Amino acid sequence: MVDADSTRTTGTQKTKIIHVGLGGWGGDWERNAIPPVTEVERVAVVDAHEPTLRKAQAALGLPDELCFTSLTEAAAAVPADGVVVTAPMDFHVPVALEALDAGLHVLVEKPFAGTVAEARTAVERAEELGLVLQVSQNYRFYPGAQKARQLIADGAVGDLSVVHVDFRRWDHDEPADGGYRHYQFPHPLIYDMAIHHFDLLRMTTGREAVSVYAKVTDPPWSRYTEEASAVLVIELEGGLVASYRGSWVSRAPQTHWDGEWTFEGADGYLTLTGRGNGGPADDEVRLGLGGAPAEPVELTTPDLWGRSAGLRQFARAIRGGPAPDVTGRSNLGSVALMEAAATSAASGRVEPVERIGGTTA
Repeated sequence: MVDADSTRTTGTQKTKIIHVGLGGWGGDWERNAIPPVTEVERVAVVDAHEPTLRKAQAALGLPDELCFTSLTEAAAAVPADGVVVTAPMDFHVPVALEALDAGLHVLVEKPFAGTVAEARTAVERAEELGLVLQVSQNYRFYPGAQKARQLIADGAVGDLSVVHVDFRRWDHDEPADGGYRHYQFPHPLIYDMAIHHFDLLRMTTGREAVSVYAKVTDPPWSRYTEEASAVLVIELEGGLVASYRGSWVSRAPQTHWDGEWTFEGADGYLTLTGRGNGGPADDEVRLGLGGAPAEPVELTTPDLWGRSAGLRQFARAIRGGPAPDVTGRSNLGSVALMEAAATSAASGRVEPVERIGGTTA
């Protein structure tokens, strides 16, 4: 456990983190997201499910004294600066609050929470204590999305008139009775996947959502308990409209994880795709002006991307550097759009999106 001010150090001192949640995605963090970030040191792991903890312990080769079933026990036993939370969504805010109350900074996986009200409890607690609370909206940390935001902000296509987004995947073909957890995930398209695209929509356009209409269009072969595909119409500030078609069960040609984006403006259009399995190399942005065919825009490959880039931001913010791109408060606008979309899918009506104010950064 550390005092909030004691982590504001300089130099090469590593930021010590406790990792909570070692299931499938948490294990991927351990293998792929944490190791590239030389500025952090994972000093303990926590999972309340003993079999999951022991499986991870064996895979990571960790001694017993670094493995815990309770964050409170870990924080008392191991000096740490922050906590990375990759537990299931329902545990995000409870674990974040536990960490904050222990004096630890928090990086939490998306979706931050199922409702704005729940997410706000952690945001307000972090602000009260003066601690960093960051959300891992990792799709922001890819060169294509960064370049699209820059070009739109610079007026490259003029005033935006409409945005189209298509996402198509067929990645989860496990038997319906095989225990695959995403089949039972609440609102699997909207909460687990579209939250990425909602966040990118806010980031690239610099606008907050005003309202959303969501129509579920699940095919008969879907094995998901709740909607795995939907068509949405999203109104943003200034009257900008975005159309979104997303599916976890599409038989059509597959998109990258970003999906396929078209931003139409007064002077031309911009296309974006990326976040492929090949990393930043799959990112592509094209710009077409004055009716001419769209041409590729040069992208710069960063040294870190995705979750690793976000984790580095977290470490630097803890040590007194700039605030992360996605603070808990700035992420409330994405949670609000996600919550309203799920409400619309259930109600069949256009639903207003809770106004958070000034949070697209």
